[in-house]
Amino acid sequence: MLDSLYIAATGMNAQQLGIDTISNNLANVNTTAFKKGRVGFQDLMYRELARANGLAGSADNSTRSGAGVGVAGTAKLFIAGELKKTEVPLDIAIRGRGFLEVLLPDGTHAYTRAGTLQVNKDGMLVTADGNPIEPSIQVPDDASALTFATDGRVLATVPDEKEPVELGTLTLADFVNPSGLRPLGDNLYLPTEQSGDAFTGKPAEGTFGSIAQGFLEASNVKLIDEFVALIVAQRAYEVSAKTIQASDEMLGIANNLRR
Repeated sequence: MLDSLYIAATGMNAQQLGIDTISNNLANVNTTAFKKGRVGFQDLMYRELARANGLAGSADNSTRSGAGVGVAGTAKLFIAGELKKTEVPLDIAIRGRGFLEVLLPDGTHAYTRAGTLQVNKDGMLVTADGNPIEPSIQVPDDASALTFATDGRVLATVPDEKEPVELGTLTLADFVNPSGLRPLGDNLYLPTEQSGDAFTGKPAEGTFGSIAQGFLEASNVKLIDEFVALIVAQRAYEVSAKTIQASDEMLGIANNLRR
């Protein structure tokens, strides 16, 4: 059997994953704080076909043939998206590096850049999915307005107080390699060995970004880039399919040989 059939099949499988990733990027073009994915490819192992006579002293005179292409991995690109003004007081965006830390129902911690916040029935500051922000911030029942300072301080206007009362401070988390985070869905990410452990700090200090109230971070997907990548992946898939067709025709010619 011709190796080209199997080699072309690996190309089709790899490009299919690439198209799936592009499709997911396009589907989330309007998802708040969505980070686009990227697929990395690598050539598969080579095998020695024959050993040729080369120059004297040559380290390797063998003829090698590759086995096709494989997927090296997928990663998220944490390029900051554009900040969109919403005028909603509980909407916040991180201008720069950093993630909000949230507490999941199972007691584990996850990280997000989606700043659509709300106050739950217990007066806790939570995300749109109801996951409490860490460290927790309690909002009084009689609070009439919340203000998020650029340095993360959360202030509330309450009766009988001339000045806003500070309720707490938002803390940001960051990673040495954010691309190594494992996406969980719902704009949540979990740390992995590739990302390293989270380290925390105050907004607008060191390498951490600042807080922008009344804004949300848009998806970092660029339609033009994704459409170009889609065309390239489609053409690569088509070439692999043509290779299979050509290999099949060669096998047909060999099978139909007559003496």
